[in-house]
Amino acid sequence: MSIALPRAGVLTKPNRGWSIVGILAVWLVGYAVFHGKQTLALAPADINGFHQSLNDLNESVGANRNSNPLFLYFFNEIKVGIDQIVVFLQQLISQPVGDRPLPYIGWLGVVALATWAAWAFGNWRVSLLTLAGLLFIGAQGLWQESMDTLALTITAVLLSLLIGIPLGIWAGVSNRFNGLVTPVLDLMQTMPTFVYLAPLTLLFLIGPAAATIATLIYAVPPVIRLTAHGIREVPTDSVEAGESLGSTKSQLLRKVLIPMAKPSIVVGINQTIMAALSMVTIAALIDAPGLGQVVIRALQTLDVGTAFNAGLSIVVLAIVLDRVTTAASVRVEREEGPSKTRRYGVIGGGVAAVVAVYLSYTYLWAADFPDSPNVGSPIVKAATSVSDWCQLRLAGTTGAVKDGFTAAVLNPLESLLSGSPWWLVVAAITALAYVLGTWRTAVLSLVLLALIIGTGVWSDAMVTLAATLVATVFVTLLGLAVGIWMGRSDSADAIIRPVLDAAQTMPAFVYLVPFLALFEPSRFTAIVAAVVYAAPVCIKIIADAIRGVSPTTVEAATAVGSNSWQIITKVQVPMARHGITLAVNQGLIYVLAMVVVGGLVGAGALGYDVIAGFVQLSLFGKGLAAGVAIVLLGILLDRITRAAAQERVPG
Repeated sequence: MSIALPRAGVLTKPNRGWSIVGILAVWLVGYAVFHGKQTLALAPADINGFHQSLNDLNESVGANRNSNPLFLYFFNEIKVGIDQIVVFLQQLISQPVGDRPLPYIGWLGVVALATWAAWAFGNWRVSLLTLAGLLFIGAQGLWQESMDTLALTITAVLLSLLIGIPLGIWAGVSNRFNGLVTPVLDLMQTMPTFVYLAPLTLLFLIGPAAATIATLIYAVPPVIRLTAHGIREVPTDSVEAGESLGSTKSQLLRKVLIPMAKPSIVVGINQTIMAALSMVTIAALIDAPGLGQVVIRALQTLDVGTAFNAGLSIVVLAIVLDRVTTAASVRVEREEGPSKTRRYGVIGGGVAAVVAVYLSYTYLWAADFPDSPNVGSPIVKAATSVSDWCQLRLAGTTGAVKDGFTAAVLNPLESLLSGSPWWLVVAAITALAYVLGTWRTAVLSLVLLALIIGTGVWSDAMVTLAATLVATVFVTLLGLAVGIWMGRSDSADAIIRPVLDAAQTMPAFVYLVPFLALFEPSRFTAIVAAVVYAAPVCIKIIADAIRGVSPTTVEAATAVGSNSWQIITKVQVPMARHGITLAVNQGLIYVLAMVVVGGLVGAGALGYDVIAGFVQLSLFGKGLAAGVAIVLLGILLDRITRAAAQERVPG
């Protein structure tokens, strides 16, 4: 038997585990010696020269917005065009039009059209769900706000599809373009939603235009990716058959590639719609109309009842949109053609919808949603009562959990990151990046950390990093426990997966409400909400990775007498390592996004800086810098976790 020895002149990495322990030990010693020195701390109300220069840039842009040719003939024109589209849709379904006190299409027309569309593109079950969902939203007393949200979502989705589908087709047929666009899409999906807002307000001011463009940037990657994926997955035999018949490239695209990629494209549309709805609610921070503003005002005043009522409307709207587009994708995938009965039914339903639109345009009772029945007030009262009861009866328990966790886990890590000298943190993280990845990972990490220092919000970035790491650990533990269970049990998967799918339809704001009622504004509240928000995607990826392990390998392990625990730890988890690392990576990105949103409920740090930048003109530069720091932090964490997932090649 031969023993493999390292090649002469080639350095090999020491054991990864012991290297990490050594780095952490040195870090702790350095922390003990230099604690509190050179931490680059900056008070919440303070700014530095870089932030002031951004403030000056903001003021300069505002002063020259109507004279600078770039704004006069480009950015302002885009703003006006998008504003007109949004206003048109608002006048169509939500806002008064001129002397008319109501929109062109009242509630009856909207409900009828949506119900008919759900039937035409989906099925009768989805149609009934749409009808019930919209009537419930109206009965909550939030019809106009919901229609404002829908109008902005429709605008963003239409623009996303107009841009995304052609780009997806191009990426599907061109390897070169696909190679160029993939890193851009990776970056767009890595960045938390908050970071789009500040720079766009600089270019387009606050309002529907900036909100729509921010939503477009966030929502367009799924449709590009899935369109490209669908075209690339078209069987080679089908393409060769088309070419053999003399089809041109244009004919091949129109007759073969796009039709056969249609199921994937429809799924991309579904994901774009859900991303747009999620972003539209967050864009309320820059004055996007709709339900998001109701939630933000309620969170700022700690009005849990109102926040819950509006959050419930967002969830119902998300479920309706998700189910309709999912049903449409199923019909496309099965290539179901309408039967004669269904065809006549759809035509009849369309006629009824047109009649309902006419009635809603003509008669007040069909235009203005009736005040009764009103379920909104009881929901607000019930949610407020539950919140008050939790704070009264459970305050001791929840407070002890919050304070104990904060003191035992969060504070020590936060102190280590934000209380260590900046150069010690940079050295430690760079060394960890090298051990977990390669020298390229270490160099990239060093550059990103230097850029974070340059933003002037280093200390706040470290506080956000601490909360992100703590939440990610719990997301990973939860993902492993539930994901392995689902991967090994069909019955568990059948029960849990629909719950996870439903959870992923809910925008980030919604997760803050119940935990605000339990734990009041605090860093812990944001962390718990982040864990619950990120867990579904992590659990599903791990479950799929475990399920993807070869059954033959599992059977072989069982045949040699391995018990369930040994099969999990020795076979399934090691073989699913790449999937598990991907789950951790995605969970981490979701956590970072939610921890930043948690700035609304006391998380502080970068999230607070971004929000304060929207509220106080003097802090705009600091908020913009915080947004950049969030991007850099997201890229740093993404690259290190991706590098850690790669196989290490022995020297």
